[in-house]
Amino acid sequence: MARKENVIVGLDVGTSKVCAIVAEVSPEGLEITGLGTVPSNGLRKGVVVNIDAAVESIRQAIDEAMLMAGCEINSVYVGIAGGHIKGFNSQGIVAIKNREVSEPDIRRVVDQAQAINIPIDQEVIHILPQDFVIDDQDGVRDPLGMTGVRLEAKVHIVTGAISAIQNIVRCCNRCGLNVKDIILEQIASSEAVLAPDEKEIGVCLCDIGGGTTDIAIWHRGSIRHTHVLTLGGDHLTNDIAAGLRTPAAEAEKIKRKYGCAMSKLVGKDEVIQVPSVGGRKPRELPRNLLCEIIEPRMEEIFQLVNREIHRVGMQDLLSAGMVVTGGTGLLHGIEQLGEHVLEMPVRVGKPGGIGGLVDVVSSPMYATGVGLVLWGRKNLYRRGFQAKGNNVFHRVWDRMREVVVEYFV
Repeated sequence: MARKENVIVGLDVGTSKVCAIVAEVSPEGLEITGLGTVPSNGLRKGVVVNIDAAVESIRQAIDEAMLMAGCEINSVYVGIAGGHIKGFNSQGIVAIKNREVSEPDIRRVVDQAQAINIPIDQEVIHILPQDFVIDDQDGVRDPLGMTGVRLEAKVHIVTGAISAIQNIVRCCNRCGLNVKDIILEQIASSEAVLAPDEKEIGVCLCDIGGGTTDIAIWHRGSIRHTHVLTLGGDHLTNDIAAGLRTPAAEAEKIKRKYGCAMSKLVGKDEVIQVPSVGGRKPRELPRNLLCEIIEPRMEEIFQLVNREIHRVGMQDLLSAGMVVTGGTGLLHGIEQLGEHVLEMPVRVGKPGGIGGLVDVVSSPMYATGVGLVLWGRKNLYRRGFQAKGNNVFHRVWDRMREVVVEYFV
């Protein structure tokens, strides 16, 4: 196949599926040209537990995407999630001695903000500037060229387990792929489904995947908080399999076809066919029974998200409410249940800001994959990601030099 220089590939390595999305950069923007989606094997709650199985899933997804796009794939932007992800805010202060703020000053103050103790088994994934303070003037988005005595930076730092990051990188390398960057999945999804005005007035992104629920809170155009819950759509499937006494594969099909997040939205006379186990005959059961299994689990997920929002004291910042995305976002009635539990506006987020095969990827389940290629376009000229193990601090220093690009592009 032909090799194209203007191609960006996003690789969403999730618990339930591996998705590869190919996009070409054009003067008009991004054109989606290829998509490969296969069931995920070898991962649990976003973490690789069987490298050989994960490699095979990645290879199949990449092959499908290459065939559709008609081009060779050599490098990817990879999403990461899992309970090992930690996010926290930090700040740094430097003196600028009553002169104009320069780019080295910005790098220096962000460097100061990330000079904190990080566990030896954790690695920095993102350093995301929120805003700056010059003397007593806060809320400064771009301090370059401004004059003052003291410059302060507020940043959000995201770290992940070194072993989990290295295992994902190794899986990609064994498929012949160079990892251009590792991106937190909810940040990637935010690129695809959130509008700029939502990020400005305050919004919570809730990406409900197969094994995890990823949270990102935005306010005044910047990330203010990130969190990962080790609970997702696979728990719904397991509940259905146990409650209806049906195989897990059939439970997943039933969830997608007949599932509803609120039982009161389903008619009392509706029935569904439920396959049995052990060669027994299929049964007819009320659809309402299925929804009574799904609703408590979805309520639990929303309650845990709500508890996290209140724990960090950001409930009053979310004027735009919540945007739900991820495969579970396809569940009928999820907006109504979310609004009932959270007492705020809720909408389902679908990817935007792209061209090409829009109809193919216009689904919440492709939010992370599309977000990865959008992130790749913003950071197209970065150097490749390298997992360095014990030399992790060298990579942190390298990426610190690129933080200004990440903030201002």
